[in-house]
Amino acid sequence: MNTELARFNMIEQQIRPWQVLDPAVLALLAAVKREDFVPQKHQALAFVDTQVPLLDDPDGPCMLEPKVEARLLQELRVQHSDRVLEIGTGSGFMAALLAHRAQSVTTVESVPELADRARQNLQHAGLGRVKVVQGDGAGTLPVQGPWDVILLSGSVAEMPQALLLQLKPGGRLAAVVGSKPIMRAIVATRVSDTAWSQAEIFDTVAPRLQGFPEPSTFRF
Repeated sequence: MNTELARFNMIEQQIRPWQVLDPAVLALLAAVKREDFVPQKHQALAFVDTQVPLLDDPDGPCMLEPKVEARLLQELRVQHSDRVLEIGTGSGFMAALLAHRAQSVTTVESVPELADRARQNLQHAGLGRVKVVQGDGAGTLPVQGPWDVILLSGSVAEMPQALLLQLKPGGRLAAVVGSKPIMRAIVATRVSDTAWSQAEIFDTVAPRLQGFPEPSTFRF
C-alpha cells in the first residue's frame, strides 16, 4: 500500500466532503500517522471510512471513522491555551491530534490493556506528555477540572451533566448522544455559570462508553 497516497485520499475523499475545511486540522491529519495507532492486524483499515476494532470484541471499543474524528476536532475549536480532557482513550489517536493543538491533554481509559497500548503509541509518536489515566471516566474523575474542552470518544445515552459542570465558561464538550439507530454528535458550550448551549453537528453511530447511565426501559 502507498501509505501517503492512502492518507491523501482519506483526507480528500472522506474528510473534506464532510465539511472539514479548517486548514490547520487538515494539515494535522496529514502529519499525524494514523496507521501507527491502528492494531497491527487491522492495518489495512487504517485509512478506510470505517470504525476499526481495538479488541477482539466486534461491539467493543474502536477507532471512529476518520471523518468523524476530523469533524469533532474541527468543531471543538481547540486553542493552544486549552486544557483538554478526553474520555475513552482507545488507541490514543484522538489524544495525539488534541495534543498538537492544546496546552495539555488528559485522557481516561477504562480498559487497562487499551490504556497501556495508548501510552506506548503516544510515546512512539513523541507525545509522552499526554497524560493517560486508567479509570472510569463516568465516575469520579481522577483529574479534576475545570476544562476548556472535553471530548467523549464514544457514545452516551444522554449528555452527562457532571461533565458539563466541569467546563469553564466558554468551554466546549463534544459527545455522540442517543441510542441506535439514532445518535447525533453534539457540541455543548458553557455560556455562563448556569447555562449551556447545544448544537447538533451530524448523525452517526458510535460504540458505547462504559459506565454512563442508560435510560430506563421500565414501562407501566
